[in-house]
Amino acid sequence: MDRKSAEKEIGALREQIRYHGRKYYTEDAPEISDFEYDALFRRLEDLEAQFPELVTEDSPTNRVGGAVYNTFAPVTHQVPMGSLHDVFSEEELRDFDRRVRETVEDPEYVVEPKFDGLSVALEYVDGVFTRGSTRGDGLTGEDVTENLRTIGEIPKRLTEPVPFLEVRGEVYLSDEGFEKLCRRQVLLGEKVFKTPRNAASGSLRQKDPSITAERGLSIFVFNVQQVQGESLYSHAASLERLKDLGFTVPPLYHKSQDIEDIIQFIRQLGEKRGALAFPIDGAVVKVNDFIQRQELGSTARFPRWAEAFKYPPEEKETVLTGIEVNVGRTGVLTPTGVFEPVTLAGTTVSRATLHNQDFIDEKGIRIGSRVRMRKAGEIIPEVVQVVENPPGTEPFRLPDTCPSCGEKVAREEGEAAVRCTNPQCPAQLLRNLIHFASRDAMDIDGLGPALLEQLVKEGLVSSPADLYTLEAPRLRELERFGEKSAENLLAALEKSKGNDLYRLVFALGIHNIGAKNAQLLCSRFPSMEAILGAGEEELGAIDGFGPAKARAVTEFFSHESTRRLVERLGALGLNLRALESRRGDALSGYTFVLTGTLPTLSRKEASALIEGCGGRVTSSVSKKTSFVLCGEEAGSKLEKALALGVPVLSEEEFLKMLEEK
Repeated sequence: MDRKSAEKEIGALREQIRYHGRKYYTEDAPEISDFEYDALFRRLEDLEAQFPELVTEDSPTNRVGGAVYNTFAPVTHQVPMGSLHDVFSEEELRDFDRRVRETVEDPEYVVEPKFDGLSVALEYVDGVFTRGSTRGDGLTGEDVTENLRTIGEIPKRLTEPVPFLEVRGEVYLSDEGFEKLCRRQVLLGEKVFKTPRNAASGSLRQKDPSITAERGLSIFVFNVQQVQGESLYSHAASLERLKDLGFTVPPLYHKSQDIEDIIQFIRQLGEKRGALAFPIDGAVVKVNDFIQRQELGSTARFPRWAEAFKYPPEEKETVLTGIEVNVGRTGVLTPTGVFEPVTLAGTTVSRATLHNQDFIDEKGIRIGSRVRMRKAGEIIPEVVQVVENPPGTEPFRLPDTCPSCGEKVAREEGEAAVRCTNPQCPAQLLRNLIHFASRDAMDIDGLGPALLEQLVKEGLVSSPADLYTLEAPRLRELERFGEKSAENLLAALEKSKGNDLYRLVFALGIHNIGAKNAQLLCSRFPSMEAILGAGEEELGAIDGFGPAKARAVTEFFSHESTRRLVERLGALGLNLRALESRRGDALSGYTFVLTGTLPTLSRKEASALIEGCGGRVTSSVSKKTSFVLCGEEAGSKLEKALALGVPVLSEEEFLKMLEEK
């Protein structure tokens, strides 16, 4: 290859790698597999090695994977959290062994699983957990201490009061936890995480720690970053010490001086990875002795004393025998492929989502197709490609009518999804009820998915309005449902009747209308009567709304069944008017940023109060910020506000300002 061609390909590779890096690390929404990403990276490394004059400082090969965001306070790592060099063949491991032996004598290796999660650092002072942070770019991460406290396997106090200890670990979501989360996301009509790693990252970086707690994250701690008060001389000894202090360390690790023995262990680990309870995508080989590690040193990006062996994704062929079409909470028709059973990553696979009509058309999928399959992230089965379409097979089309209620289906311009247009479709009932009772909607405490499913099965509830006709005697007859539980549920239902109108509008599950959109709608039309009487043009004129959302609202309320539901909810005592505070404009034109913990208001409550009075809440401080509402343990936002001269308010001052206005 000549220099000009190399320069062109290098530029294209860097652009691809940066794009997919953002999708993977920043958005938790990868579009290609780890294996495909690694192949791009290796190709760039090879070309830069051939043409070193084309290497630039901002090349992806000169950076640690990951990024620093603005969601949490930054943390500078005293000991950099670097990444490891990846290899993909056994011969590369033997080359690694030869390089190590050229520098040190009789090296011993430790091999352990390479967990597919999110790398974090945990700090302890006098044995007490004080701070936790993400890896970020290796030099600067994010403070996620409160979210990490929700992980039960992280000891809040060590078994011994070590003066100072910083360890490194991998936060992950178990295979069972990942499948459970994905099922819940499908049930609620939410965007589904593609891999366990992205699920772990997205869960750990929630602004609300209670959401993190619900996800069931776990952790393995595998490295001592720094320690005071004692000395450690080998990796294996450090793992045993970490275990003694109360940490969960990798359950499978193996020591040997023979690289062939190490390779054999990696093979065995690869064979059983599908049966493990935690996700792995490879194995890590490390020199055990810390003094030998110092002798080996590091390159600009990687330590010379370790290698990460990556397993290739397992792919197998099978035949698509049928396609089932299911209806989700938002009315989306989702095709599911039924296949001749095939074993992938240790489990038998016979079903996989086919996503939508575009996916089916792009792959050329037909009933009878011979396809190649793999497991995305070693968990979710997916069709990679069609190998053959036998004679007589025909292209598959989603039905024109809903398979559940028979109503027509529609596909909006610019969307891949095909939807049932009937908001009272029976197939959507349970999902709609779960959404209706959820925290950001009607917030009915104690009315979770399991109880709602029970109520539907017992025939007690067939619409959201039926929830408000439940009576204690019938509830007490339900399995594992006593008198106190019945009282609490009825009290929560009664309380929800007084919710602000926007919560009810959001709870109804109008396509494309989230909680923020519902607030905008109810600010402009402060009663259900006004909303029902508004035309599409009027709705589209709402600032921040637009024609697509206006069309969704008018279409939703055009159904007679929807109007009957609204009338029934009103007759049952639910509030159908916006609360007075939402119609105020006391804070119109003001922009607020919240930081720290307020004495009495949660961040959600404070934000709702500001927005209800016409103000705006943003996440970052700038010269355009009107006020910073500050509580205890404020971070970098307070510092930036003071530097820019932005006024800082306490909760007391903020409430007083509201009273005056």
